Amino acid sequence: MSRIQKIETLLNDSPDDVFVNYAYGMELFKVSKIEEAISAFAKVRELDPKYVPAYFQQGQMLAQDGRIEEAQAILEEGIRVAKETGDDHAFGEMTEYLETL
Repeated sequence: MSRIQKIETLLNDSPDDVFVNYAYGMELFKVSKIEEAISAFAKVRELDPKYVPAYFQQGQMLAQDGRIEEAQAILEEGIRVAKETGDDHAFGEMTEYLETL
C-alpha cells in the first residue's frame, strides 16, 4: 500500500482531520498531482483557517502551476493570518516568496 493509499484510508475514517488532509496534500504534490494537492490545501484552510502552513504550500503550488494571481491572493491571505496568529517565521517566508512572484 502506497503512502497516498494509507493517508486516503485515514481520511475515510477522519475526513475533517486537518493534519491528515495536510499530509495528503504533501503526498499528492510529491507525485505531481498538483491540482489535487491544491484542492487538499484548500480543504485544510477551510477546516482550519488559522493553519498557516496550508496557505504557503497552496500558494507555492499555484505559482508553480503558473497561476500567479491566485498564488498571490492565497499568500496575501496567509500573510494576514500569520500576522494575526503571531507566526513570524511563516510571515517572513511568505512575504519573501510573494516578492519573487
